[in-house]
Amino acid sequence: MSASAISVPQANPGAGYRALRGEIDVAVARVLESGWYILGQEVRAFEAEFAAWLGATAAVGCGNGTDALALALRALGVGPGMSVVTVSHTAVATVAAIEMVGATPLLIDIEPDYYTMDPGELAEVLAHPPAGVPPIRAVIPVHLYGQPAAIEPIVAVCRRHGVPVIEDCAQAHGATIAGRKVGTFTEVAAFSFYPTKNLGALGDGGMVAMRDAGTGTAIAALRQYGWRSHYISDAIGVNSRLDEMQAAILRVKLQHLDAQNARRQTIAAAYDAALRGASLAPPARRGDAGHVFHLYVLRVPERAALQARLREAGIGTGIHYPVPVHLQPAYRGRLPVGPAGCRATEIAAEQVLSLPIYPELTDAQVAQVCEALRRL
Repeated sequence: MSASAISVPQANPGAGYRALRGEIDVAVARVLESGWYILGQEVRAFEAEFAAWLGATAAVGCGNGTDALALALRALGVGPGMSVVTVSHTAVATVAAIEMVGATPLLIDIEPDYYTMDPGELAEVLAHPPAGVPPIRAVIPVHLYGQPAAIEPIVAVCRRHGVPVIEDCAQAHGATIAGRKVGTFTEVAAFSFYPTKNLGALGDGGMVAMRDAGTGTAIAALRQYGWRSHYISDAIGVNSRLDEMQAAILRVKLQHLDAQNARRQTIAAAYDAALRGASLAPPARRGDAGHVFHLYVLRVPERAALQARLREAGIGTGIHYPVPVHLQPAYRGRLPVGPAGCRATEIAAEQVLSLPIYPELTDAQVAQVCEALRRL
């Protein structure tokens, strides 16, 4: 079977629209008829609904998830002459946001089983920062693939050192630790609504969630030129506004998010069962975590060969992420790394492989993937 005959794509954002076409079309028509397209009632309603769903005090929409992180950093006073600790095994957006505010990313390693920040190495760099690195003024753990990072020990060690934590929740809408949603463990958290996310727009979008309403007011000003009153900048801000159309679409999709996450978990359980007795192990889960499977990621020593076999079976795959940030051309040799040298990250990048997983997969498509997995 050729690549053009892929019948189970690894991602399919168009299916997400088609599944909710009637509701989304009504929402879009409502915005078009309103005559108000930037920062209006749809954005205000979505911000309130998202905050209530998450369990946050407030939420502020912005242009994308990268801007959400940058706005969160700026709200915490992070900028030039400061370092921000994060991981190298992440979408490059996490690192780009740090550099957007003029700070220096300090990249540390992951826990190999879970692909998220290693709290042990974090404790080491906070206690003994690498020579020549600017003072550490924030930490950004990434909840990756739909599974929470070890956020509680991360927050605990950061609290001891007086360093604030920003949760990067771009891949973890609805993920939980002991029943509590990620994005509520720290003072401020960032979300992306890129179309393939668990809660995805039909374009770009982002959100900053926070515990303190005053922080929300400050971020709401920063996203629009620092305005608190129209045309008057009280601070140096940016233009990063969630538009009315995307907010209206996201309001529809938020109503279905919990059910769609449950569908992802059902698909993941089917894949787990198919892998029993196979040469590959299912993704590891933290014991107290609610994994929402933004991605279903295997560790595959002979990745190219398995990709080819799955392609022949009509199944698409992805690699998230093929090159760690610290080895990419724009960053290699330029950014400091922690004492572990990101070795676990480099090994993961050579082995990770993402299977198809999204709520609109049919039972027949899931069965097709499972049959291929049972043959491994």
